[in-house]
Amino acid sequence: MHNEINQDALELIVQEVIKQSLTSGADQVKVAVSHAIGFSVNARMSEVENIEYTNGHGLSLTVLMDKKKGSASTTDLNKSSLSETIKKACSFAKYTTKDECSGLPEKSDMFKGEIKDLELYHDWEISVEEATQIAIACEAAALNLDPKIVNSEGASVSSNRSIHVYGDSQNFLNSEMRTSHSIGCVVLAGDKNEKQRDYWSSSSRHPDDLDNHLLVGKKAGERTLDRLGSKKIDTTEAPVLFSPKLSSGFINHAVQALSGGAQYREASFLLGAMGNRIFPEFLSIKERPHLLKGWRSSFYDGEGVGTYDRNIVQQGVIEGYFLDSYSARRLKMETTGNCGGAHNLIIPGNISDQEAIISTMKRGLLVQELIGQGVNNVTGDYSRGVAGFWIEDGKIVHPVHEVTISGNLLDLYQKISLIGNDYDHRSSTHCGALLVDNMRIAGN
Repeated sequence: MHNEINQDALELIVQEVIKQSLTSGADQVKVAVSHAIGFSVNARMSEVENIEYTNGHGLSLTVLMDKKKGSASTTDLNKSSLSETIKKACSFAKYTTKDECSGLPEKSDMFKGEIKDLELYHDWEISVEEATQIAIACEAAALNLDPKIVNSEGASVSSNRSIHVYGDSQNFLNSEMRTSHSIGCVVLAGDKNEKQRDYWSSSSRHPDDLDNHLLVGKKAGERTLDRLGSKKIDTTEAPVLFSPKLSSGFINHAVQALSGGAQYREASFLLGAMGNRIFPEFLSIKERPHLLKGWRSSFYDGEGVGTYDRNIVQQGVIEGYFLDSYSARRLKMETTGNCGGAHNLIIPGNISDQEAIISTMKRGLLVQELIGQGVNNVTGDYSRGVAGFWIEDGKIVHPVHEVTISGNLLDLYQKISLIGNDYDHRSSTHCGALLVDNMRIAGN
């Protein structure tokens, strides 16, 4: 079982833990167990820097005794360790406060359909030697691009496979197998007294969907060279364009604020936003949990509730929250099958891509990198350090660094005017380049 994923053995463990927990006095039990196997290779300056193998198990158990909850987890799946974990969870449940909202989902909400293949598992038949050669060649493609590329933080190749088994005392038991593979490269360029760094990467469920490693290296090199000659700009107000790599994060602040936890704790700048127009009319956000090869695809959520297609935002209006069974009970609503977070989100664009948006801009800032964590999810205040490019008359004129963009998300979301259809395949939020008509930009 140590080098291979053994689905049957893991399912048996889940069933056994549920049985023993019920015998130990629990009314309700849920168990999740996972096993991940993989490796990553890092090469720097044409030499192997490190090779890392992972082969790890994890089990988490939650028991309920008279609406009192106890949880425990372990990375050791031996019988004695599992017994100890059950004992711990049950003893914790005796000391916690009773909570009427806790408990397993309603049976009627549980996934009952047929599990079809969502194409989430595609093994990569690659040896460590081959991965090493790919990493070295990827880095070389960046280093050989231009004499100004003077150093490297390395290139990496990784491949992981995992299984996740979930079961509960309502006789729900299912497993999901997944893979993820990636290639990435980070290099530094220098000119006169200036140094810049940038990177590029490609990741996918299927190895055939990865970008060619030489293209990954070349793109890392090009992005780094493009940043040479960066200047600060004067403080101003102007349109700000988020690249496809960053636009999903900008939208995800709203997703976080619409989560059940943020809503019932009243810690959200979108508190009680259901039915309100928060975005412009052209914008909609669709949740699609059954996309083939999707990063967040699944027929059921983290507690076995069935997932389904739904529209979170329609014509700018909030139509749904992201609820698990606990937050749904707290809010006197129904679970939406989002225990564990949002599934794949799609934000259809109203223009082709980033280039098309740039061509419409008289002046403004294209943001390529965000620095710092300055987002307050309770108030919606937004302030981030950025690096990117200044745009004039529909063209990039020079790179920009050491500036800060800021505003309030409630206001900024209303000012979104263009979204491209050029979304980044590495994210589970499919949103292309995104233009906010006006933001404060602090520089000199």
